[in-house]
Parts: sequence; C-alpha cells; structure tokens
Amino acid sequence: MDASREHPDRLVDSFREAMRHVASTVYAVTTNDEGRRYGILATAVSSLSFAPPSVLVCVNRTASLHDPLARAERFCVNVLGLGNRDVAEHFMRPEADRFAVGKWEEDLGVPVLATAQSSLICQTAHRQIFGTHTIFIGELLAASHREDATPLTYFDRNYIDISRAPERP
Repeated sequence: MDASREHPDRLVDSFREAMRHVASTVYAVTTNDEGRRYGILATAVSSLSFAPPSVLVCVNRTASLHDPLARAERFCVNVLGLGNRDVAEHFMRPEADRFAVGKWEEDLGVPVLATAQSSLICQTAHRQIFGTHTIFIGELLAASHREDATPLTYFDRNYIDISRAPERP
C-alpha cells in the first residue's frame, strides 16, 4: 500500500505500532519551577551536538512537565539504569509525588537522581513547537556517569534488560 495515501488515523496507529518496536532508553527528565519539582519519563531524548555538547528532549504539550520546563532555565536528563525501575514505575503514577522514590539531590538548581546511570544537567538553549510536542534543546552544564550501570530499556510496552540479549554468532 502507498503510505502517502493512508488514512490519517491509520497512519497514526501504524506509526505508534512501529515506534513501540523500537527499543529506547528510559529517561527521567526533571526541573524545578517556583520551588516545586517536576518530572516525567521520556524516551524521545537524543544527543544533538558535541560542539557545544547538547541534547534535545521532546515533550508533549499536555504533559505535566511541559509548562514548568517551558519556563525553566535548566533541566536534567537522568538516564535510568536497571536499578531505577522502581523510580520509572513510580513516575508512571499520575497523582504520585514522583520524587518520593529514589535518592534525589539538587545540583545546579535541578533534581538529579543520584543512582541514575548518567545525569546530564542542561541550560535551556532553545524551544521549538512541532505538532503535539515542544522540542527543548539543552546545552550541557554538567554530566555524571556510573560505570556499573546498564540502561533501563523500553520495548513493546515492557522494560527489557539489554545486557542479557543473546549473543550473535
């Protein structure tokens, strides 16, 4: 079938199904706004440039983090490891205090998960609205990494352990 002629609703469903089968690292994106912590789980995060070191984060405009992040000067991308699954599951609860689980610290004015595989603290450099999302570009201010961590990975609506993937001949 010619995809350019596919009905828009079917195209969205096909896209959603295709993206569910792309394994993605799980991130907790966090910020502070007016003295309150905000955060969401995200998989739409990517490195952008090494000069300057930067990342992009795509956030749905209906997400609880969106408006605080749109006002924030800084944010943190916490790369979750396998040992942070409890944090990920807690972040999925809509009414929960997302920071009640995990060891959270403040660094450069943003919440940082002390046990994350990696943490990237960024200065907001640019915001761009596209469709249902805003793309936030952050210039790196600080980074930390734990050598012993394996990333928490999401695939087809489940967390998977990529360190146990079968070896190929």
